[in-house]
Amino acid sequence: MKIRALKQEARQQLKGQWGRAALFTLLFSAIYYLIPMIIEINLSGGFESWLNATETDSGTASTFLITLVLLPLYIGYLWTFLSVIRTGEKIEYKGLLTAFGEISTYLKLLGTYLVMMVYTLLWFLLLIIPGIIKGLAYSQTYYVLKDQPDIGINKAITESRKLMKGYKWKFFVLQLSFIGWVILCLLTLGIGFLWLAPYMSSSSAAFYNELVKKQSDEELIAEKE
Repeated sequence: MKIRALKQEARQQLKGQWGRAALFTLLFSAIYYLIPMIIEINLSGGFESWLNATETDSGTASTFLITLVLLPLYIGYLWTFLSVIRTGEKIEYKGLLTAFGEISTYLKLLGTYLVMMVYTLLWFLLLIIPGIIKGLAYSQTYYVLKDQPDIGINKAITESRKLMKGYKWKFFVLQLSFIGWVILCLLTLGIGFLWLAPYMSSSSAAFYNELVKKQSDEELIAEKE
């Protein structure tokens, strides 16, 4: 599994729809980041009050709750690029709503986020490095739930851990390989992230897709033996 090949696959599947991917990211960002901010500003009594509240860390609870409600939007964003990697299909804006299907799916995704957050926090309480390692181990959980929507939360997390066994460092390096692009995007006042986010998401989706293929191949070999 070569990082260069994964990123090349991501670029290939995004070819011809970079503009659409940027608009898709803009729509996602406007809903996922701006709406919670606007609501929090109103709850704080205005922009000036909101700035003071931010300085004192008040309003954190409301921000967390709003973000939690909108979490499936982020997952829908990830799932959209997984579909792009697998089929090369055109990015559809309605893909953001994919994870807002049945109420049971919605609640499972929220529960998954909370369980992973608790698990990761507990590891961080031990040491920072173990927390980071576990965060990497859990990183494929949402993709697993896309492929196996009927399994339980802990089962999905366990499946992610199995997939990432021996590949956590590779995934970390994949994310780290975008650091140069991140710096350039910061120089564009963040505008460049509209193109970088789809690139990173597609590369991560390609990584997961390769993990699944490798697992399938290993299971096939084991059956033959």
